Amino acid sequence: MAVVPLRPCRAAGRLLPLLCGGARSKAASLSPGVPGRLAQRRYKKDVLPSPEGPVPAVSITEIRQYLRAQGIPFHDGYSCLHTPSLFTGGAGDPSPPPASAPYTLFIDKTTGSFLCTATLAEGTWQDFQANVELRHRGVPPGSSEEPEEDVRRAREDARCIWDRALPLWELLDEEETNKTKAMFGISLVTDSTLKRFGVRYLRAAKSLVFPWFSPRDASLKGLKLVRVEKKEDAVVYVEETLPRFDSYHNLFGLPLIGRRDTELVLTGWELDALALHQATGVASVALPRGATCLPPALLPYLEQFKRITLWLGEDLRSWEAAKLFARKLSLKRCSLVRPGHLQPRPLDALNQSLNLTKILRAALPASHKSIVSFRQLREEVFGELANTEQVAGVKWARFPDLNKLLKGHRRGELTIFTGPTGSGKTTFMSEYALDLCMQGVCTLWGSFEISNVRLAKIMLTQFAAQRLEEQLELYDEWADRFEDLPLYFMTFHGQQSIKAVIDTMQHAVYMYDITHVVVDNLQFMMGHEHLSVDRLAAQDYVVGAFRKFATDNTCHITLVIHPRKEDDEKELQTASIFGSAKASQEADNVLILQDRKLVTGPGKRYLQVSKNRFDGDVGVFPLEFSKASLTFSSSSKNKVKLKKMKEEKTPLPKKASGGGSGASKKP
Repeated sequence: MAVVPLRPCRAAGRLLPLLCGGARSKAASLSPGVPGRLAQRRYKKDVLPSPEGPVPAVSITEIRQYLRAQGIPFHDGYSCLHTPSLFTGGAGDPSPPPASAPYTLFIDKTTGSFLCTATLAEGTWQDFQANVELRHRGVPPGSSEEPEEDVRRAREDARCIWDRALPLWELLDEEETNKTKAMFGISLVTDSTLKRFGVRYLRAAKSLVFPWFSPRDASLKGLKLVRVEKKEDAVVYVEETLPRFDSYHNLFGLPLIGRRDTELVLTGWELDALALHQATGVASVALPRGATCLPPALLPYLEQFKRITLWLGEDLRSWEAAKLFARKLSLKRCSLVRPGHLQPRPLDALNQSLNLTKILRAALPASHKSIVSFRQLREEVFGELANTEQVAGVKWARFPDLNKLLKGHRRGELTIFTGPTGSGKTTFMSEYALDLCMQGVCTLWGSFEISNVRLAKIMLTQFAAQRLEEQLELYDEWADRFEDLPLYFMTFHGQQSIKAVIDTMQHAVYMYDITHVVVDNLQFMMGHEHLSVDRLAAQDYVVGAFRKFATDNTCHITLVIHPRKEDDEKELQTASIFGSAKASQEADNVLILQDRKLVTGPGKRYLQVSKNRFDGDVGVFPLEFSKASLTFSSSSKNKVKLKKMKEEKTPLPKKASGGGSGASKKP
């Protein structure tokens, strides 16, 4: 029986509203029809600030200069600067904190955000400067604000569920205990391990309950519920959290770590942390959202460790995430466990009686020299050969024909997308990106042509697959589910400079672990470039900047470019893309939304893949547009199947024979 790895924050939850009299707080959930929902709306979707916004960027040099000017002692950490806290000791003392005070305040080197682990005070770099000024005036720094109403209610509901849950090692019936352990695959996890980590079992929901205790006073801040669902021949682990996933920052296992511990293993699942600690005795914690995201707010709690080993899962997606997280944590102290047949996730390794200590010792260093030998690469090469499906990337659920050509959506690539004016480029691209986002691909949308409100409305309609204007009573239900997607929007609109856009993308990759950026469209970034009076040179510079960003940050960029003005009767080709040939040369993939009827097919619109650097497969397939749901899809009723063609080369003079190639050549 296959086991589907847990994918955090994509749970189909139906439990929490039933457990606390209707659950006043809203748990992370993607399932429709959850009873007991509040008739309230929350508009908290994260938007990335524009340069004119309230949070200006700050460099590490500026932070250091400011601290020195204010006489505040500090020393460099791996991801943060460490300073004595402004929020402890003499609150009204205007003098800088002494160097002998505990260094409990951490300032993020990338964003300037701070966190005091002693008082849990946190804020932006501007907040930190404001508190320094207040201290100079003898005014006590601002105390921590009361938690938001949603967070407070979530804590109350978490306490209610926690009190109803029973310690897993103290169930009345030993047979029930053994059956429950077998159901979750933890028969080999001892009662002492479960007791040490405080795992409980909720009979009413048939779920394991993992607590989130405050590192300050050990009070209960939230919890995570995990249950098992069987789907055909697979076992799926489904989870829910209180509070919602965007506020759930629990490093499960952190309270058990001592101040003198210098080595840590980061896992992607709570059960993996249990298995790893039991088998090896090393300090182990689980990330709150697995391989999806490492929130920067957690970095201060990881500063004390001189060595961190990342063992996030068993697939290549977890491996890519581990390499991305290692950059945040500082490459020089990180080691990575590469997934493989003999190196599965920790819980599976325990159940297979593998030597987990040996696996940890074989972990690969995250940093390496600029030149490596094949000996250092051979395991990665073998991994790609043995996992061809995973190497191909994330598959589209709504566009199976696209999977047959591109094979999947891969990090670090640049995709160029074009189509005639009015053909539905933005509508198609919103569904294209939404499909991936629903599968856990963290997505950043940069819509320079239409407003974010209009774009979100289109995506919500595609997500619900129905018009909500006529069913407003369903709006909150679908909006709650949509809000749980890892989706973010830039606040830019109209002409922007490429530097401002790249800076915002860099911020998003660091803060939200973005792996897919959609830019609609390139023409809106050329008006601010004054490198040359030649617009083609300016466009080449912009395309080159996006290409470099995709490679350096292992992030996929989908760039929408308008085509040249051509004869409406002709189909578009790769050469139809506006500008010089650099765009198509730099791109890994070129997609063209054709708005013409095929001679041999019934569809008015079809998608053409005219370049595919991954394996060379190119071709076309028809699309069917549904006005009711604003969605494109391959028509299941069409008998016209996917047509493959040779990849476009440099345009050649037409020949009398049919052996030529090109986008206009019908397969």
